[in-house]
Amino acid sequence: MTAMLLMSLPLMAYTPWKKGGFETQKYRNLFVEMGYSSDAVEAKLKEVFNDVFRGPNKCYFEVGDSMGYVSDIKNHDARTEGMSYGMMIAVQMNEKDIFDRLWRWSKKYMQHQSGSREGYFAWSCRTDGTRNAEGAASDGELYFITSLIFASNRWGNDTGINYKAEAQRILNCTMPKEYEPEQRGGWGFPQQQSGPQRMFLIDPETKLITFTPDGFGQRYTDPSYHIPAFYEVWARWADDGRSDYWNECAAKSREFLHKAINEETGLNPDMCQFDGSQMQGFGNRPNPGNNFRYDSWRVPMNITLDYEWSCADREWQQKYGETIQNFLYKQGVHDFLDQYRVDGSLPEGNEILQAGGFRKLRHSIGFVATAAAASMMCSHEKSKEFVDELWNAKHEPFEDGYFDAYYDGLLRLFAFMHLSGHYRVIFPNK
Repeated sequence: MTAMLLMSLPLMAYTPWKKGGFETQKYRNLFVEMGYSSDAVEAKLKEVFNDVFRGPNKCYFEVGDSMGYVSDIKNHDARTEGMSYGMMIAVQMNEKDIFDRLWRWSKKYMQHQSGSREGYFAWSCRTDGTRNAEGAASDGELYFITSLIFASNRWGNDTGINYKAEAQRILNCTMPKEYEPEQRGGWGFPQQQSGPQRMFLIDPETKLITFTPDGFGQRYTDPSYHIPAFYEVWARWADDGRSDYWNECAAKSREFLHKAINEETGLNPDMCQFDGSQMQGFGNRPNPGNNFRYDSWRVPMNITLDYEWSCADREWQQKYGETIQNFLYKQGVHDFLDQYRVDGSLPEGNEILQAGGFRKLRHSIGFVATAAAASMMCSHEKSKEFVDELWNAKHEPFEDGYFDAYYDGLLRLFAFMHLSGHYRVIFPNK
């Protein structure tokens, strides 16, 4: 009997589940399945959480008695990306004080309380709250809404913040509306038309999330903004009268990902057209946004999340997970780089996106993390090597001094949450 049990363990470890958390409210601890002890996994998760929120290289900072922010330290600002990620992590980890502090800071300094942008969030602020830009980046709203709904489900709405009402307000404000544009778009893009224009988080024709909800950026999308299961959360618990619409958005988002991702490599562009085709270049120059770069790292983890929670596109997602891991495996599990052209060749010169004053290809822990998270979808034995690579990776400065506590740190934490079964659909606490 013991021998039979031992023989069955590898098969169990590499058998993706066929039902998602919406249906089962159960989650795999893939670390444990692959041989790590439960105690070691919990200790490691706590360590990685503390690295982001409490350690010497933290990117979370408290302000006074009631507020806090997450800072992209290398860029000296706070971004809706990091603020909303921090809120999602806090509600998942039941850290109510952190969640409430981040929300209060976001609402006070980032959220527009009136005018054409009412309800939206300025995507970048200095750490004193002064806005660097007025326009929104659509992924921030995506995470703000979902984390607020989860907070409502977990803690209720009578502890000082009406989380559901805040989520509903953002949802209502992001419905298509007319506005008079400024001379330049929210991210500094030139406006292409004069006179009244429409602003929307979700493109009305394609039902796909925009790169930015106004200006030139609403004419295309970012594959890393696509998390179909978030729309299913909205459909179930936003109570905004749009359940059928949000479920349709989830289906359209899954269809889009099929088109945007290279079938041979599993790589996707940083940004693309709503039909999944590449962006136009400038003059005779190619558009470097057609390459797999920093935003793109999130796609394996986002597809993993949709698989874990919904499982609505299971067969394609499992194939995708193995495709991207097979490509990276050929590059070397310890060596694969953080930027590629979608055909798998390496970018050159100014195609390489700069970060922190460096223009360099690296084996970045943020991408190591998301590639490992994709193991949740995989049945091949290679997946354990990706998990081991993440477990053993040290988040520390490179030899040239480059270090990203913020983006690398947050993605690393998300991946540990996924692989340990701590990134879940939060149902109402009855």
